[in-house]
Amino acid sequence: MYYFPEQPPYVLLVVGLFAALASGTALAGTLKLIVQKWKNDGAETSGTRIAIRHLSVPFLGITVGVCLFLCSGFEIFGFPPLLAYAVGVPVTLLTCLLMWFQLGSMLAFIERQGIQALDLDSLQ
Repeated sequence: MYYFPEQPPYVLLVVGLFAALASGTALAGTLKLIVQKWKNDGAETSGTRIAIRHLSVPFLGITVGVCLFLCSGFEIFGFPPLLAYAVGVPVTLLTCLLMWFQLGSMLAFIERQGIQALDLDSLQ
């Protein structure tokens, strides 16, 4: 009647979380370097396409890590493996795709308006 896995994928859960956190740290560092270069050299010298190319590998690592974490979590909470991946993969891909488009639009906005346009503390 109920599905109970014999060996819940705790290792995959931890590996997915570690991969997502490590890739997130790499993405943050790369993004800081890109923005620092834009501040120093000006956004005209390095376009958004170059920035997106450098950010794609860490973002793909985040996507894979979150997908593993989410699917493993579903399995631990009682979903059969096929159903866990059928739900987890589309949710992860859709969420990460929307975040990727948002990141690209924010980088294009910074390139057009400058980094000062994002300073929300000065708006009162």
